[in-house]
Amino acid sequence: MTAASHHLAIYNFGVHTESYLTATVQGFGLRERFNFEAADRAVGFAGRSGYAGEPGTESWGAQIFPRFLTETGRESGVSSLSLCLDIESLVAFTYAGVHADALKHARHWNERQAWPPLVLFWVKAGETPSWSEAVQRFERLADLGPGPAAFSFKSAFTADGDPYVINRERIKQLAADNLEAQADLISAVKALPV
Repeated sequence: MTAASHHLAIYNFGVHTESYLTATVQGFGLRERFNFEAADRAVGFAGRSGYAGEPGTESWGAQIFPRFLTETGRESGVSSLSLCLDIESLVAFTYAGVHADALKHARHWNERQAWPPLVLFWVKAGETPSWSEAVQRFERLADLGPGPAAFSFKSAFTADGDPYVINRERIKQLAADNLEAQADLISAVKALPV
């Protein structure tokens, strides 16, 4: 298998400290559209699922949440499901620019969690994972640790199931390209309240 024959799926899940519409987490809500726009502009971004019942991008099936949600006493959590061309593209987007700004402030909006923050897995190019599949992979990572079917940045695998060494130099170049493409968005989010 070649990297071009597969796309990297990322599913993340967390729980806000308070309801989505409260002042405590307003900084998250205000940044959300900027994060989506930054992803659309990012090198290697291949697509994301929308949310059923909301305008915009089509949802990749019915949205469900990991079993960990019931432990919090909440009815819903914060989650996203996206596709990138490769691991380096995803790392470059995640830890630089608009999304990095959101990560920096996440402790203000999200509860500390005992489960992994995200799961990565490969899907065939042209296919989209469902929310259900993503949650199954997420729970697998939490239960069994990283492996070819469900892994993290720290323990990555190729689409063939071999351990993968991330190319840090490529990440630096991709991050620089992304920062240039989202300069206007970065200026806007820096002015937002936390």
